[in-house]
Amino acid sequence: MIKLYGITQSRAFRPLWLLKELDLPFEHVPLDFHGDALKQTEYRTLNPNGRVPTLVDGNLVLWESMAINLYLARRYGADTGLWPDSVEGEALAWQWSFWVMTEVEHALLTVLMHGRVLPETKRDADKAKRNLNALTKPFRVLDQALAEREYLVDDRFCVADLNVASVFVWCKPARVSLKDYPHLAAWLERCLTRPARKQAQRA
Repeated sequence: MIKLYGITQSRAFRPLWLLKELDLPFEHVPLDFHGDALKQTEYRTLNPNGRVPTLVDGNLVLWESMAINLYLARRYGADTGLWPDSVEGEALAWQWSFWVMTEVEHALLTVLMHGRVLPETKRDADKAKRNLNALTKPFRVLDQALAEREYLVDDRFCVADLNVASVFVWCKPARVSLKDYPHLAAWLERCLTRPARKQAQRA
């Protein structure tokens, strides 16, 4: 059986969401990144980085949330529509998955941490503002990409949308407004109202 390590309040949320979309049986090990759980030898043999998530599927041990999702969707998602239909579609799924990690994740997480999560004495308002400004360009890129389509690849929800939306989900707790990006906002709402996303959030 598939085993996934990590709590919902981490990047493990991404494969949790996808596993719910795939309706696959799996064991969820809610390993918290706080404390010493990730330092234990047993876990470090699986993931020497000492981070979550980690996926175990048979003899395969896989780290990195985006790699895990691309693997799961390709292996188990063809019949569900979660994996693209063509090589070109696959390339676009990779493109958007890499794009959101390099262009959006760090800046959006910084805004969230320094605007809401960190104790007030550790927050840096200037850092939050700089990173919020840095999000303008990638937000515009995604908004334009969605101007004439409902989803990123093959005109249906697939792993590309899930991977990107799993980062943009931080906009709400970070209080980042999407009012200037109507296509992005509508797409994100479509993604986040999916039942599987809500199930993963409660895991």
